[in-house]
Amino acid sequence: MQNITHIYFDEIDSTNEELKRRYRSGEKPAGWTVVSAGHQTAGKGRSGHQWKSPTEDSVATSMIFYPKVRIQHVPRLTILAGMAVASALEKLYDLPTRLKWPNDVLINEKKVCGILCEMEPDGDHAAYVVVGIGVNVHQKEFPEEIRGMATSVDLALQKSGRDQKSSRRDIDRQIWLEFARLYEAFEKTEDLSALQEEYNSRLVNVNQTVRILDPLGEYTAQSLGIDKQGDLLVKKEDGSLVAVNSGEVHVRGIYGYV
Repeated sequence: MQNITHIYFDEIDSTNEELKRRYRSGEKPAGWTVVSAGHQTAGKGRSGHQWKSPTEDSVATSMIFYPKVRIQHVPRLTILAGMAVASALEKLYDLPTRLKWPNDVLINEKKVCGILCEMEPDGDHAAYVVVGIGVNVHQKEFPEEIRGMATSVDLALQKSGRDQKSSRRDIDRQIWLEFARLYEAFEKTEDLSALQEEYNSRLVNVNQTVRILDPLGEYTAQSLGIDKQGDLLVKKEDGSLVAVNSGEVHVRGIYGYV
């Protein structure tokens, strides 16, 4: 198991940015470093979108490490991050989590977290990778534009009939323990061959009809699950198989987000 150092701030601009600042200043410890915060003032998600982190209502956490895997395999770490969140919530609270490809974590078909991975290239490897994760924990309300597709851990517990408040600290630490477990398997093969079954068992739209939003042309297909590269295998209406790469296209359910 990896040696993980945890650092906590009551407030910070961005946990991802803090770790990158530490790297640029020459800080490079032997193990993994996790920075978490009670409140982020400038958190961000994919495509530069802001990730709002209400004070002490959510998990805002990032980890920096220096992977040995070749740089072309680094993008699959976002899949491991989603799996780590799902596994952590299942182990801590027995919540029925699902995954929407590639890394959206769902409870009751609503999104509970956001993930942003960043890296700096260094030849055939990454000089570093920062994995940033935000989890909705204590929120009871969401802005109108995301209300229909977002949830929190406490809301999920409430919906399951449990009068229980979850712990941000426990979730934070369990996520990185799960990530370390998954990464150990990933590092051995530099692919997801050892994790395919675990991932596909949670995939919300496996064997379902999905809409592939490809810039070269949208089409409808049947989702079959991921391959060992983390691409989504789909069967088109003409019977042909296609491996869909998350960096190129988006996948939507026929009847909405899922």
